[in-house]
Amino acid sequence: MNQEKKKYTFHVNGMHCNACVLLTESELREVPEVSYVKASLNNLNVEVTGNFGDKEPEHIARDLSEVLRPHGYTLSIEKQKHTAKWADLKLAVPIALGFVALFIFLQKIGIVNLVSSGNVSYGTAFLIGIIASLSTCMAVVGGLILSVSANFAKEGDAIRPQVLFHAGRLVAFSLLGGAIGAIGSAFQLGGAGAFALSFIIAIVMLILGINLLDIFPWARKLQPTLPKFLSGHLLEVKKINHMLTPVLLGIVTFFLPCGFTQSMQIYTLSTGNFLTGALTMFVFALGTFPVLALLSFTSLGIHDKIKSGIFFKTAGLVVIFFALFNLINSLVAIGAIPPIFNF
Repeated sequence: MNQEKKKYTFHVNGMHCNACVLLTESELREVPEVSYVKASLNNLNVEVTGNFGDKEPEHIARDLSEVLRPHGYTLSIEKQKHTAKWADLKLAVPIALGFVALFIFLQKIGIVNLVSSGNVSYGTAFLIGIIASLSTCMAVVGGLILSVSANFAKEGDAIRPQVLFHAGRLVAFSLLGGAIGAIGSAFQLGGAGAFALSFIIAIVMLILGINLLDIFPWARKLQPTLPKFLSGHLLEVKKINHMLTPVLLGIVTFFLPCGFTQSMQIYTLSTGNFLTGALTMFVFALGTFPVLALLSFTSLGIHDKIKSGIFFKTAGLVVIFFALFNLINSLVAIGAIPPIFNF
């Protein structure tokens, strides 16, 4: 048997964001034959170095695809041509318009308030959490849940780790959100500072929405995220064999690359208040809970719940609406443009 390590480059199908990069690398590093992995969102590929014996590259790609398939990714030798699937918009547009109409109704009765006068209501934070939980940028969290499920199920303990994971996540988002809010109290944001933060949130969400449409591949390069070396090392926590490992993994999710989470963290910084920051991030995490809990207790793959691109395009259109609404209200708040919406 050939013991020499070789480097292979495979194209990754199903990769959308930096969270996908992180999850791909994390899962492939667990394969015994693999010694080095480096994925690229720009090139939609992954470099794998390892000892695979006499297997042909096609065979290796199939084997590694089985590791990634539960998360919605597959590997191939040939680069797959990107198809925009415009036909999905025929259903996505009316569904998104229905969601927007619901938002306007909730805005009218005061339940939600998407960055009007620089404030995000708790209802809005909850809705953004729901959208985030159904987006591709939550792939890493879904992957961690699947990992927790698989590891502890082998020991006959399937429920307690899931409860600890979600409890740790909710508590961490509350306390760390409060800490960010408290840090924000050290900054005195005037009108220009508040506008700058609202503008940044709008741009981040706009990029997220465009990426969810999966129509313009170039937009993937624009999505901001934490440095990969930081978030990548955080995932090493899952290798710790301890009863509190699920709690640590829940805490880690606060720092993983998700544009929705980072948008809410930026807003939380602008609140300048521990309690407001804690409640905002708690409610946001609570919005993500239903779908993530479904993943936990049914062992569904992160992409299994969606059979086509219709849902992601719907979510993308809704997020783009949120982003534009955010931006317009921010411009109105500083007097740059007259009010456009009367709801």
